Amino acid sequence: MPSQTGPLLMLVDSDGERMRSMAAGAQRHGWQTICLDTQAEALERLACADEVRPGAILFNAAIAASDALQFIAQCKARSPECDILVLTAPAVSLQFVEAVRAGASDCLVAPVAPENLAAALSACTADGELSGELQPFAHTPSPVLEFDAMVGTDGPFRTALARAATASRGQGHVLVEGESGTGKDMLMLAMHHASGRARSAMARINCRHQAETGIESRLFGHEKGAFPGAFDRQEGALARLDGGTILLGNIDQLPLALQERLDEALETGIVRPTGASHGFRTDVRIIAASDRPLQFLVQDGLFLPKLAERISGTRIALPPLRERAGDIPALTRYFLSRIGEMDGLKHHSIADSGLALLEAYDWPGNVRQLQSTLLRAAIHEQREALTAHSFPQLAKLVGTASRADQRTRGLGVLLYEDDGNIRPLEEIEADIIRLAIGHYRGKMTEVARRLGIGRSTLYRKLNELGIDNAA
Repeated sequence: MPSQTGPLLMLVDSDGERMRSMAAGAQRHGWQTICLDTQAEALERLACADEVRPGAILFNAAIAASDALQFIAQCKARSPECDILVLTAPAVSLQFVEAVRAGASDCLVAPVAPENLAAALSACTADGELSGELQPFAHTPSPVLEFDAMVGTDGPFRTALARAATASRGQGHVLVEGESGTGKDMLMLAMHHASGRARSAMARINCRHQAETGIESRLFGHEKGAFPGAFDRQEGALARLDGGTILLGNIDQLPLALQERLDEALETGIVRPTGASHGFRTDVRIIAASDRPLQFLVQDGLFLPKLAERISGTRIALPPLRERAGDIPALTRYFLSRIGEMDGLKHHSIADSGLALLEAYDWPGNVRQLQSTLLRAAIHEQREALTAHSFPQLAKLVGTASRADQRTRGLGVLLYEDDGNIRPLEEIEADIIRLAIGHYRGKMTEVARRLGIGRSTLYRKLNELGIDNAA
């Protein structure tokens, strides 16, 4: 039943079955819902002062056709505080970019996964550090399925990648643990892509934000009439993917009863669909992910010890981004290079002022939040370089670092002005010389040698650039 006290979600879509499905998902998370067929109906309701104001509007861009961007603008004009969510077809990044630029908060790709709908709606009610420009997108550009795309030089992170690369060549089950947004999904895909089962069937199943019967049917299947609403027989992934792999996300949220069934299926190699009197022999590899360490859930009686042991043949722990802040510059430049390849976007560089803000933030949403923040900034920034001005919310949270502070971070020398333009060459050269003098404690012979110039040339440059008391 819809919540009587929760925020209102206005669904605008001509596909009645899809609307009912999304309405049910929203209601499970405390939202009231209203379903409309056309954008005209939605605008009419928004114009009525007596109507309850929606907290979010989710509309199908296909029914608005060429008027989608105008519809977003009209909705924002009538209800500025309302979040606009756009339903798009797969692989239409230009529509995604244009919708966000027009004022949409997020875009969802049809068919909408329950966890993506839940994440988008959760972001609509979020405050502070997971809202606005820091709000992670529910759907991000498709990951590159290679270990080389996992950017970072942090020791524990590289150790995790090495363990994953070794495990990918085996046949045993794997458990990947780490906070939400640390890259577990990307790592699991890379492992499957590098495995001996890469050519075999694979399915991605997320246990988060799904009803128990839904997860049960997707994993084990069911017979017709096995439970109310089981109008047809459904084959489960464990039977369908014999010889293949299941990427099981958020296994820490798998109900205990299903943990028992999964453990039995993996132990015996036989899966029995719900309501069936027979079973099927199967050989499936599980690569699972958990936001929480399973050992603690086992201690609290929330996870089955024997299943935790069975899927932890190889256990990989991904560190949060705040513990590998030194990787932020490389991650930033990698994401900007990927973002620049999207339709409707151009390649952006990152100015020192912008990079200083990114490095100073703790990133509770981890790598996924960093990627989304950069994407939002790139969508709205018309200049070539992203600067501190490209991240106004972040600047308020962490404060704008002084130019002196910025020289101690990242590259050590400012390359850009605050407006995004490149600084004059002589100013950059002067900063490099000052940096070298400080680094080598005024030993001018060493400074000249490291800069690749003679002492006489160095002193001439000191005079030309007006660097006093250098020696």
